[in-house]
Parts: sequence; C-alpha cells; structure tokens
Amino acid sequence: MTRNPAEAVLDGPAGRQEPASLLRRVLLQGKYESLAMLRNGEQLILAVVLPLLALVGLTVTPFLDGMGDSRINVAVPGILALCAMSTAFTGQGIATGFDRRYGVLRFLSTTPLGRGGLIAGKALSVLAVLCLQVAVVSAVALALGWKPPAAGWLPGLALLALGAAAFTALGLLVAGTVRPEATLAITNLLWILLGALGGIVLPAEKLPAGGQSLVGFLPSGALGESLRQAFLGGGLNAGAALILLLWTLVAGAAAIRWFKWN
Repeated sequence: MTRNPAEAVLDGPAGRQEPASLLRRVLLQGKYESLAMLRNGEQLILAVVLPLLALVGLTVTPFLDGMGDSRINVAVPGILALCAMSTAFTGQGIATGFDRRYGVLRFLSTTPLGRGGLIAGKALSVLAVLCLQVAVVSAVALALGWKPPAAGWLPGLALLALGAAAFTALGLLVAGTVRPEATLAITNLLWILLGALGGIVLPAEKLPAGGQSLVGFLPSGALGESLRQAFLGGGLNAGAALILLLWTLVAGAAAIRWFKWN
C-alpha cells in the first residue's frame, strides 16, 4: 500500500520505524504532486500540448513579423512564460481548489508535514513540472531553428522561476478563497485572457493601443517582456523583475492572510 507523503517513515536502529525528516516529507509531497499533475490528462494538455500548438502557430503565422530576426526567436520566450502560467496558476490553482473541497488540505495541514511543508511541496512540484516543460519546448524550438544567446539562459531561467512563484501565489490565493467550481472558471478564463491579451505570448506592441501601457504592470506582461529581453538580447529587465517580485510578495501575503483550509 502506498503511504501518503505526510506519513512517511524511515527504518531506524533495531528495526524501529522513525518519522522522516521534514525535508524528506516535502520532497515526497513534491514528487506526489508532480506525478498527480502529469497523470491528469487535462493538466497535461494545458501544460504541454497547448503551449506547443501555440509555438507552432506563432512560427507559421505572421503575427510576430517585424519583432525580431525570426518568428521562432520571438515566439519561444512567450511560450515559456505561458508554460509557467499554465502550471503555476491554472494547474496548481485547480488542483489546490479541489483538494480543499475534498478535505485533503485540512488533513495534510494537521499532519507532521504541516501547512508550510504542504505549500513547499506544491511549490516544488511546480518547479519540477516547469523544468519538464522547458525541456520539451526548448527541444521542439531548437528543432524549428531557435537560436537563443548563451547569455540569456541565466537571467531567463531566473525570471521564469520568479514568474512561477508569482503565479503560484496567485493560484493559491484564488484556490483558497473561492469555491472549487469558481476556481476552475476563474483560472481557465484568466489563462485565456492573459495568454492572448496580457502580453505573455504577444508583445505589448501587438496589442490594442489602449492596453499597451497597462499590460507591463501585469504579471503576465512583466514575465513575457522580461523573457523576451533575456532570450533575444541576453539582458535583464530589472523593472519587469521588480514587478514580478511585487506580485509574488503581495499575492503571497494575501494568500497567507485569507487562505481557507476547509
């Protein structure tokens, strides 16, 4: 029988069973959450299939013409940002909302894993799935002719992790304050709106004039713009990074303050 990560034990001296350390519990919880997301067909489509379809679509259509030396080079940063939003906001938000509905969160929060360990496990699962997404998207993009500057990888991956943190905080805020059905509707709707009009896939220059100045202050716009600067020019957009950090801190504080565990 498979044990819940919160109940993990280790064999101690003389065959005695001893509780696992908090780090091991968090790692097991992260593994459990990651496998649960990857085994869910709907989440897998959202996390991998749709971003890949968007990547191919942007590569074969003229939407990004004039934005860089090639369509694929402009498209990939936005698709990586879309992956972060898919997993950290929509995927994690929906999973947490229904865990809350069925009492899973309330149960795990009372175990030695604790609330902090549970949140750490969820964050770890987001990073694990995001690494898989980056590997798959990068492999497909390189096959399509993507040529990122070597100097862009370090700031790009750091900003991607920061964006994932911001969207995880937002996903937990939604999942912990509204009903699961509402979480499902809100996260999916925002995924569509931010993906299409939030500056995450299409640069602000391609959006209607009235919204170009606004999208830069959204987490989607800040992440999309910062990744484009990193993977197109190899630089760090400090302003966009600051906006992502503020979203992470504010949404995280709000989630801690108003999250309902049952």
